[in-house]
Amino acid sequence: MKLATFVYKGSRRVGLLSDDGLSVQTLDLNNHENEQGILALVDRKASGKPFPGISSDSIALSDVRLEAPIPRPMRNIFCVGRNYHAHAKELSTTVFKDNNTDPNAWPIVFTKVPECVTGPYDDVYLPLKVSQQIDYEAELLVVIGMQGKNISKADAMSYVYGFTVVNDVTARDVQMRHQQWDLGKSFDTFCPMGPWIVTADAFDGLNAHVKCWVNGELRQDGNAANMIFDIPTLIETCSRGITLYPGDLIATGTPAGVGMGLNPPQYLKHGDKVRIEIAQLGAIENTFIAST
Repeated sequence: MKLATFVYKGSRRVGLLSDDGLSVQTLDLNNHENEQGILALVDRKASGKPFPGISSDSIALSDVRLEAPIPRPMRNIFCVGRNYHAHAKELSTTVFKDNNTDPNAWPIVFTKVPECVTGPYDDVYLPLKVSQQIDYEAELLVVIGMQGKNISKADAMSYVYGFTVVNDVTARDVQMRHQQWDLGKSFDTFCPMGPWIVTADAFDGLNAHVKCWVNGELRQDGNAANMIFDIPTLIETCSRGITLYPGDLIATGTPAGVGMGLNPPQYLKHGDKVRIEIAQLGAIENTFIAST
């Protein structure tokens, strides 16, 4: 299933996309559930409640405004750094060369605050008084569907509700300045997400093909099969001693081709458009706007 959170006639709704992706049918949720977006569906499934009723009426997708599938995550987003072999190599001669010098040893895990999430086509704001080195990172995002702790690799995929697309926007200079990465990753609007969630039974996350264009130029092109740590390993790692809950999110790392890794580096400027697409999952596209 493809599940979307959207605004129609001034109200947030949750719906099921048609197979052709041209229309959406609303789901029978109460007001509180609609405000939660697809998180409400994740919670329903985790608690054993039935899938909600589906409206017989279809709404043209062109008549709605798509939002982030989970507009406000319940907790910080788990994020993984340097998780593609080529990306780790492209940053091996940058300022990060002394940070976890053996990227094959353990995953680098940091977080982004829930408030930085924004919609799949919303503007992203460049806080140019704070940072001059803002970068893009195209990533596959995993949505956890069940509560679990110390989850084994063998069982990990059974805990996945679905997948979506995310841009782990990063202020590189702030990231370097503080060494810990959370501040440079968490500015307002620094987590465009969407355009919808595809459930785990309908998408092979282990072979996701991730692409990113900046102003029409292909910059990133990688496959999840080339991750250093695959999705089951990431779930196992993040759940060691930490309970994962339905609706928790794990961003799985970005392929090579980020602005910082180019020679010379190319950071985002006012008016730049970044499009990220994962085959069979969908695409997001955001315009970057100078802001204070």
